[in-house]
Amino acid sequence: MKDMSSSEINEVLNEYEMTIKELSGMLVHELALRDELEYDKELKNQFISLLLTIQKKRRDNNVDKKKRKSKTVSHNNNNGAAESPVNAHLTTVIPYHPNQGAPTSEQLQIYIKILQAINEDSSTVPTLLTDYILKVLCPT
Repeated sequence: MKDMSSSEINEVLNEYEMTIKELSGMLVHELALRDELEYDKELKNQFISLLLTIQKKRRDNNVDKKKRKSKTVSHNNNNGAAESPVNAHLTTVIPYHPNQGAPTSEQLQIYIKILQAINEDSSTVPTLLTDYILKVLCPT
């Protein structure tokens, strides 16, 4: 570099600055992609966790129903009192078409919202399902 003129040094400096800008842009793009993939992974984990929780509740609910039914039959205790529906939305099915490929992040967010409502036995489940069907499955 001692033998280079100041204009040659400035030219090398400009080349380095351009290379740094290009590499910085690539780094920012790759970091954004990594963050997006990590977010998608978190959504999928949350979806799977909620789904497994609801499936366990459904199994437990079915076992409880069978136990109650067998107790009622064995004791022949038919007093006609109506029981309050426990986990009323556990039998809800979210319409899904597997031939359309994997769900997008936006769809997963909708599924998670519906599953959370089902898990909490919320009264918003019918509204959420209706919105999902009208806006996602059958958009106008």
